Amino acid sequence: MHTVVVGTSGVSASDVLAVARGAARIELSEEAVAALAAAREIVDALAAKPDPVYGVSTGFGALATRHISPELRAQLQRNIVRSHAAGMGPRVEREVVRALMFLRLKTVCSGHTGVRPEVAQTMADVINAGITPVVHEYGSLGCSGDLAPLSHCALTLMGEGDAEGPDGVVRPAGELLAEHGIQPVELREKEGLALLNGTDGMLGMLVMALADLDTLYKSADITAALSLEALLGTDKVLAPELHAIRPHPGQGAAAANMLAVLEGSQLTGHHQDDAPRVQDAYSVRCAPQVAGAGRDTMAHARLVAERELASAVDNPVVLPDGRVESNGNFHGAPVAYVLDFLAIAAADLGSIAERRTDRLLDKNRSHGLPPFLADDAGVDSGLMIAQYTQAALVSEMKRLAVPASADSIPSSAMQEDHVSMGWSAARKLRTAVDNLTRIIAVELYAATRAIQLREGLSPAPASRAVIEAARAAGVQGPGPDRFLAPDLAAADAFVRGGHLVEAVEKVTGPLR
Repeated sequence: MHTVVVGTSGVSASDVLAVARGAARIELSEEAVAALAAAREIVDALAAKPDPVYGVSTGFGALATRHISPELRAQLQRNIVRSHAAGMGPRVEREVVRALMFLRLKTVCSGHTGVRPEVAQTMADVINAGITPVVHEYGSLGCSGDLAPLSHCALTLMGEGDAEGPDGVVRPAGELLAEHGIQPVELREKEGLALLNGTDGMLGMLVMALADLDTLYKSADITAALSLEALLGTDKVLAPELHAIRPHPGQGAAAANMLAVLEGSQLTGHHQDDAPRVQDAYSVRCAPQVAGAGRDTMAHARLVAERELASAVDNPVVLPDGRVESNGNFHGAPVAYVLDFLAIAAADLGSIAERRTDRLLDKNRSHGLPPFLADDAGVDSGLMIAQYTQAALVSEMKRLAVPASADSIPSSAMQEDHVSMGWSAARKLRTAVDNLTRIIAVELYAATRAIQLREGLSPAPASRAVIEAARAAGVQGPGPDRFLAPDLAAADAFVRGGHLVEAVEKVTGPLR
């Protein structure tokens, strides 16, 4: 079983994916345990002094003016977790919660939080046991951390609230801890605050979205190439020398991917035949420019994610020289902005894919294909309503592209008077990625059917490989009308599982 060792210098995106989506186990490095112990000594020393220190011997947020006596501090830390575990709405996905817990542990192990080693070990034990706290959709403003989501996780560490066991059944957290031999933690000074003051939820969702979008952008290059083939378009616009004079890296990569898919096709280059065209439509000709801009957006988002993965996000923090200082590093703006930016790029990629699908179905623009790719147009409706479904998904993606980070709602009696809404940006991006997968699946379904309807000319070897793999996966080919939803579901699963990219790469080698 894969093991992720958490040290003091952060974690990688692959570590997050291994824990969130896989069954990777977590171990704390000796360096991390030593750093945890050293920082805790500093916090204990401050707690023994009469001077108030935020998070150690004071209240929180707008209540930070009250000095808390030693006998009430354990209760203070319990209370912040209980009161902040105020989420509402549907449960958040298991992979999101596992990423959330793992990334909070990453910051705890940095040695900047003042949390005891035994608390960090309990966090690792809970994840390793497959125990997943029940976290709700609503409760984070993306500032002072993903407060309610992280509080629900901290509540599980205390043996309170509900959690999902490894069998998928939701039960009282205390019962699940006991079954796995895990002792609930009794929080001390600073620890309750440290467990819920970070950008971990939005960051985890960013990391997973980037992984999904990496596959989807390659998938979109493939379906764009298939549509170009089906429309008898020209691949001359994909020539490397044309993209070299506008040297955006993503654009060059997208064009190279499309060119690789089209290599050996007998369907391209017929734009000057029976109905001469000087140029293909923008949705075909400009596919690399749109997909490339999205790739470059992803590159920026990946840079932000890498920086955040190397960060210790907490307030206050323990510094190497022994100071414990308040700060604003918990603000989610850097992550929120790129989450919103990715939603915009994804919406545009979905939009251009839908335009190509519509072109394939329109007999006036499809260059000889039957209306709606129907078997007997009029008796059969073909893929008419599949495009409706795709259009509905695109319309929702445009709404989801409205930035969450442009909004701010003051909270905590105006102490927290500007928030990032990064959690909301992450939640809508997850929906956008889900929708984009379906949109690409519809284009795949239409383009493969259209290619098969082009008799007498052979598609590229990579295109044939896609068609064969898709048919084997239950994505049906041309023929009379049938119950279409199962076909579209099969196409969705084919794209979602990465099988579209796999089929092409067996022929072309790795795509960019």
